[in-house]
Amino acid sequence: MHVAAVRDHLESFGDDTDIIVITFTEPPNVERYSERQSLPFPVLIDSERDAYQTFGIGRGTVRRVWGWRAARRYLEIFRTHGFQRLERATDDTLQLGGNFIVDPNGLLIYGYWGEGPDDRPEVQSLIDAVRIHRQSTP
Repeated sequence: MHVAAVRDHLESFGDDTDIIVITFTEPPNVERYSERQSLPFPVLIDSERDAYQTFGIGRGTVRRVWGWRAARRYLEIFRTHGFQRLERATDDTLQLGGNFIVDPNGLLIYGYWGEGPDDRPEVQSLIDAVRIHRQSTP
């Protein structure tokens, strides 16, 4: 999972980088997810999806979101963890996600608009974007 990968490489971003997860789910779901993933960074709830709209993150098609890639991923989870890691969806499963890096001045320095629930950039791409921006900023 991508958020876990960010968590596992947190020190690579540097002490002056704040990581924030934004979601539209309900508070009890955020609490369970944060605990299960041992997240050391805040998760903010955007129930109106204002951030999603601001960043131009739309919704995917049923075919893209629930296609073969998703089926393979669920099979992989089932084979590795059995039924204990499979949970019934409680939110809008068609809502796409993204990864963005915004500098302290509010400048978007990196954007990745996901095309499906499994579409995320490599963590190293995020780390590199932070490092490059840090080196180019006086």
